[in-house]
Amino acid sequence: MCGITGIIGNKNLTSGTIDSMVDIISHRGPDDRGVLKEDSFAFGMRRLSIIDLAGGHQPISNEDGTITVVFNGEIYNYKELQPELIARGHKFKTASDTEGLVHLYEEYGKDMVKHLRGMFAFAIYDSNKKQIFIARDNFGIKPLYFSTDKDATYESNPNGGNILSFGSEIKSILLDPRIKKEINHEGVYQYLAFQYNPLNETMFKRIFKLTPGHHLTIDLSRENESPFTVEQYWEYKFNNTNQGDKKNTEELFAQRTKSIITDSVNHHMISDVPVGVFLSGGIDSGIIATLVQEERDKINAGPVSTFTIGFKEVSEHAKAREVANKIGSNHNEIEITFEEYLNELPNIVWYFDEPVADPSAVSLFFLAREARKQVKVVLSGEGADELFGGYNIYREPIDVRPLSCLPFIVKKYFLRPFLKLPFNFIGKNYIRRGVTRLEDRYIGNANIFTEKDRNLIWKKDKYSPKFLPRKVLAGVYEKIRGENDSRKMQYVDIKTWLRGDILAKADKMTMANSLELRVPFLDKEVAEFSETIPDKFKYKDKKTKYILRQAFASILPKTTSDRKKLGFPTPFGAWLKDSPDEVMDIILKNEYIKEYMNMDFIEDLVKKHVSGKIIGKVDISRKIYALLMLSLWYNEFIKAK
Repeated sequence: MCGITGIIGNKNLTSGTIDSMVDIISHRGPDDRGVLKEDSFAFGMRRLSIIDLAGGHQPISNEDGTITVVFNGEIYNYKELQPELIARGHKFKTASDTEGLVHLYEEYGKDMVKHLRGMFAFAIYDSNKKQIFIARDNFGIKPLYFSTDKDATYESNPNGGNILSFGSEIKSILLDPRIKKEINHEGVYQYLAFQYNPLNETMFKRIFKLTPGHHLTIDLSRENESPFTVEQYWEYKFNNTNQGDKKNTEELFAQRTKSIITDSVNHHMISDVPVGVFLSGGIDSGIIATLVQEERDKINAGPVSTFTIGFKEVSEHAKAREVANKIGSNHNEIEITFEEYLNELPNIVWYFDEPVADPSAVSLFFLAREARKQVKVVLSGEGADELFGGYNIYREPIDVRPLSCLPFIVKKYFLRPFLKLPFNFIGKNYIRRGVTRLEDRYIGNANIFTEKDRNLIWKKDKYSPKFLPRKVLAGVYEKIRGENDSRKMQYVDIKTWLRGDILAKADKMTMANSLELRVPFLDKEVAEFSETIPDKFKYKDKKTKYILRQAFASILPKTTSDRKKLGFPTPFGAWLKDSPDEVMDIILKNEYIKEYMNMDFIEDLVKKHVSGKIIGKVDISRKIYALLMLSLWYNEFIKAK
């Protein structure tokens, strides 16, 4: 696990800059650093030593030094790939997974990524072709950003412009003296809706995220130019072959589910340093902790260390303890206060690079900090909900089917008029969901500021029609056209919420504390199996993730196995009621907020929250939290130039 970065240009520019770019991400890899400086570029890395502690120094090159790599991540099948590569004549000088990348590239070129089972973002320099080849893993577990000298997005103009720099974190790219800190206002607007920025362009103009499942090639053969191309190599696709096949019984799918996830966990345990588990009160982390302990018991390795976080006001400690007690883990419970939480926010915003308005992300930071005192690697349950149908909202299309199946004329003339009534009533939201197309209402697991809210908070003269979230997701829905609504929701979340919120906070908050987080549910083998699961095995008996629960029911406490999806409880709303002035002082004095947003609307939000007034079922504190994180981001990255 490491952090990588690079800069394109002549030595006068790159030689002095690359060292600062590498050092600013030292938290990602405090154990080692390495740099390669060439005439037309330089790249480097920081290393958190996990595998081959002594021999894994990077950059690593092939036998004749023509292929060189810097790598962030872990390749879990590297031991399986190595014998085949040796048989083909490749010679290994280390026992690290990193070295396998250069030999795979020699053997397969760009198609090397199809052989990898792991999480990764790497850059390979091919001196013969005068190219840099960059790839990001299937789901985007590991981040990769790059900057260009043109405004055009790489989707609309994939061959336009030149690459200036790249890296695991935006803060290293911002050290490139050619980069101006300019706000991408569309990214901010989308952030208000999604609670993160779903665009490929970041909230900094001309700095982009490499899309998961894609690779990028930079051409260094032209003097003073670095044109690039982006190509997709992997896509999550639902497989309908098992939907109506009676041979594929529930028992068979439960067996397959248990087998493939067990195999994934075993692969994710590969390490030369201690490995722990983040344990909440839910089924996903409970499965992982139990499987890890079972594997450790086979080799008499002793109890695994598990970690849970909570607050005085709300906590999952008791629920997590059910699994910890059953498996006999070395269990650690962490509790934090509002003062600790608020004081750490500016620091956390710096680690994030872009604001993410998820209160649980801060909890993850504290959890990682404590875990790092005992282990260097943790396994966690991210991804299970998206792949196995775990969110309660995925059942919504089933629940509203009595309305959605009605003739169009009935919905238009008999039901829609109820939505225009100026007051709320029981069943109004049910009607709205039943008569409105999914594409017109679902933007993912979080929808912080509604379209009505955004019209009120965003100043009209700052608005552009292209900002509509529906337009952002149009291409996503087009790819999943023809599938049922539950699958569409899953797919939207895999493409947006998973990478923009879940994995972003998982990587940034753990790496801020020099801790490697691994996610066995997002293993490529698990993902491709999940594509084949019939819907009837995802949602049954009013349960979500049904087949996952059945597969592991025998090894988990029954209360854990049956527990509904809870989310990660954070008492920010209660804290805000008790101490609104501390938060509002940051928001109301912010220059960007004052220029682009309606201050009266914001002040009214706080008054309603403090008074306890409820607007529909929306938690007003989440809106305020989004504005708080945006304010802190602006202060940290834009104002403090």
